[in-house]
Amino acid sequence: MNRKEFLKTCGFGCLAGLTSLTVLQSCSSSQVLAKEISGSDILVPITDFVIKKNGTIEYKKYIIIQNEQLKFPICVYRFDASNYSALFMECSHQGAELQVFGDKLQCSAHGSEFSNKGTVENGPADRNLRNFPITIANNTLKISLK
Repeated sequence: MNRKEFLKTCGFGCLAGLTSLTVLQSCSSSQVLAKEISGSDILVPITDFVIKKNGTIEYKKYIIIQNEQLKFPICVYRFDASNYSALFMECSHQGAELQVFGDKLQCSAHGSEFSNKGTVENGPADRNLRNFPITIANNTLKISLK
């Protein structure tokens, strides 16, 4: 196989991989939701965490809230029916956007890791994440941005 054929074969392989990844992601329920800010709060129906499968109800571990007025998204973790945490996805080290990996948030810029409650687990960050207060009323989470 010459160089041109090799690059062509690799290109088609990468394209096929990306296509299948996109198809698989479209089959799963979305974790990222656009929500409006009402006053100084974001209202999130608890049903946004619900996954219905074969007649059973399961719950997402987290959802990510986006709004054009926010510089970074907010990750909302669900621990049980009455315990949630809302974390600003800005690294406390140098302000890069964090990525969610299950129960951890990680900074791709310098490797800082945070727990699902926002505490630093691995530096160079030395401050916890900004955590927003949450109240629950009428099956809705009220995330206070104050």
